[in-house]
Amino acid sequence: MHSNAQENVIGVIGGSGIYDIDGMENRQWVSVSSPFGEPSDEILIGELFGQPMAFLPRHGRGHKIPPSEVNYRANIDALKRLGVTDVISLSAVGSLKESLAPGTFVIVDQFIDRTFAREKSFFGKGMVAHVSVAHPVCSRLGDWLQQSASEAGIEAVRGGTYLAMEGPQFSSLAESNLYRQWGCDVIGMTNMPEAKLAREAELCYASVSMVTDYDCWHPDHDHVTVEQIVGVLIANANKGRALVKQVVPHLKTDTHAATCSCRSALQHALITAPEARDPAMLEKLSAVAGRMLTS
Repeated sequence: MHSNAQENVIGVIGGSGIYDIDGMENRQWVSVSSPFGEPSDEILIGELFGQPMAFLPRHGRGHKIPPSEVNYRANIDALKRLGVTDVISLSAVGSLKESLAPGTFVIVDQFIDRTFAREKSFFGKGMVAHVSVAHPVCSRLGDWLQQSASEAGIEAVRGGTYLAMEGPQFSSLAESNLYRQWGCDVIGMTNMPEAKLAREAELCYASVSMVTDYDCWHPDHDHVTVEQIVGVLIANANKGRALVKQVVPHLKTDTHAATCSCRSALQHALITAPEARDPAMLEKLSAVAGRMLTS
């Protein structure tokens, strides 16, 4: 599965409703061990249209893991160990804007992180690093996703702010209205610290938020049934898989990928002096920061 220096490997992290990617050939579920613990599940590797791919269900097959207990570090580390270069994250979200109706896809470009019970960095005592997440997603991947959604006839909005809440409960009405005042577009529980960790691992990362419902702020919220929400979730999952199929050929031939700035995010981020670095920490970081630690 490991790519050569010129080859892109696409990683897909599937959210609620997406536990597989159909159409992959030479499929194999593989177990990947990580020094950061157990990933959410085995990872499905194979090819789609001849493009090497890896698929990881964020909540595990059968949806066993709640958002706060997903091992985001192990997931990103495992994808990096498989040679993944580009990550497309798919997640179910609530809409905070009237214009973003259920069924709409939002290719988000900003996050507000309100989570508090999660490990948010690969780095720590013995190896300190500070990466920039001013622009936390890869605009190159975002461009391709926008074009691919249009080609596939999927209604997608480019740009938006994702409010990441801890969960597992949904928002109170007061919280929902607060997030709307902040200018947020969608709300979910899983893209943080996932996006931050992808940046630390020098992976190109883009997030597709699939709207299932209006959050509780909406006056019609109380009239929405569970069956309706599940129906939208299933339809979104089908569209999400279609979007992946549409975008993969574009990414396969993208000649600008190798020079994307996401892939050098650690260039000036490592702070700890070489002689003060903890060997045990360096061992854990062998995949995530290997480019910098061996250069």
